[in-house]
Amino acid sequence: MTLLGDFGRPSRVTFAFTERTGGVSLPPFESLNLGDHVGDDPAAVAENRARALAALGAGDIAGSLVVPNQVHGDRVVTVRSADPAAVAAARSEAAEGADAVVCLVPGVPVLLCYADCVPVVLVAPDGFAVVHSGWKGTYARIAAKALGALCEGSPVPPSSVRAYLGPHIAGCDYEVSTELLNRFETEFGSIVGVDASHLSLAAAIVNTLVSAGMDPCNIVNPEISTPASTDRFFSYRAEGGMCGRHGAVAWLAP
Repeated sequence: MTLLGDFGRPSRVTFAFTERTGGVSLPPFESLNLGDHVGDDPAAVAENRARALAALGAGDIAGSLVVPNQVHGDRVVTVRSADPAAVAAARSEAAEGADAVVCLVPGVPVLLCYADCVPVVLVAPDGFAVVHSGWKGTYARIAAKALGALCEGSPVPPSSVRAYLGPHIAGCDYEVSTELLNRFETEFGSIVGVDASHLSLAAAIVNTLVSAGMDPCNIVNPEISTPASTDRFFSYRAEGGMCGRHGAVAWLAP
């Protein structure tokens, strides 16, 4: 079981970005695949998720796990109560399609899955958000929408929130069309263009968060590119679309 980095426990939030090793899935999903939509054995995925939660000290609250059906949009689901009925309602809402979950209560773990898109974890004193930011979500500024929901519910100013970007396809590996690059440069500025054909989603996300009031010093990016690190992480692009999913997992302690 491998987790990326030692971020400590900001406030009461425990979180991690998982790596691809330490699970039970067989090729081509080996081994800690957390995605249940890629064709892997459901029993293997369930075991992998249980291992990830246990590694974060959340094994006894696995029954409350919220895992949205990610649709590359900008919908944010907020968990406001740990009451079983409220959690069930939030899980149902997330299953209808969402790419960010804000959690304002203890004892409810959240998992989102990735294989090149940018994982973003936002941490406040009394809540957190986990965001899936592909190019469509990044362009729609989903990170800022999640930040707004987190600050409204916490409540805290954006300047007191910390952001952690996980492993993703870095600009040097993310070749896109001229049309898409031009759209991003028009929206976020020339900083998102690595060169004439490569796009930095991380730069656009940082721009989004800073524009929404975050202190740039509170944004952490380990700058690990998934296509260049397939020994540690899954990459949809580098593995031809047939691979598992690593995850961003978080929960708030009592």
